[in-house]
Amino acid sequence: MQTVLARLDEPPALADVGIGVHGPAGHVDVFSLPDLWQLHLYRYHADLTVDGTPHGIRPGHVSLVPPGSEVRYRYRSRSEHFYVHLRLRTAGAPHRIPVIQPAGAELDPLTARFRQAVAAWPHTPARAAAEVWSALWRIAVLTPPGEPGTPAVHPAVAAATSLIEARLAEPLTVPEIARAVGVSHNHLTRLFRVATGGTVVGYVRARRMERARHFLRATTLSIPAIAASVGIPDLQAFNKACRRELGASPRTIRTARPRPDGPPAP
Repeated sequence: MQTVLARLDEPPALADVGIGVHGPAGHVDVFSLPDLWQLHLYRYHADLTVDGTPHGIRPGHVSLVPPGSEVRYRYRSRSEHFYVHLRLRTAGAPHRIPVIQPAGAELDPLTARFRQAVAAWPHTPARAAAEVWSALWRIAVLTPPGEPGTPAVHPAVAAATSLIEARLAEPLTVPEIARAVGVSHNHLTRLFRVATGGTVVGYVRARRMERARHFLRATTLSIPAIAASVGIPDLQAFNKACRRELGASPRTIRTARPRPDGPPAP
């Protein structure tokens, strides 16, 4: 798989955003953008070559091509796509992203981001950049290739952790999570152990306690409100969970938070 390294910790600088129309069938374009990245969301079938590596374009595919790459498009019909020409910043950790990949379940959200970017450009460039930045982050996690020797996170595990994060305040069971991500209870349990070294239940418990500790230390929310917000509305159960997982009662954790002007309170 041909990949690129992109840094996304800061918003991109946009040079142009629009809808490109190419073709007809059999037409070939060969070009490069010496100083700009190319981001495309395709609506057609075509053949793409990037620095000599061939790729097949299908409707719903998205591509990210780095500056200076020679690209060759061979069209099979009239061809329309969203495009963004941009500069990426140099700050932050690099993300390894396939040059071209299917958007899959992210197609509708990505299409919405591209449409909003086109609508905002050039009159509101900051809004357009925000939409493109959001799209880039979605694209960065479509197909996590990982580093050599590091297995990629299984899509079911990624979907399960996202669901858990969104629903920490609600009752959650492993069978329910498994059904929501389209795998069996036992298969999700096996996948989770491979990915995290632990269980789904343990992961949910840890995330709830991490969020509770943050709310206790960083906010003035009442303890009952915090307990409810992490899915443990019974105060006795919440108190026991804090003592077991965090090593202290909720009140002790709260009073030990750092003062604005100094070290933690005694």
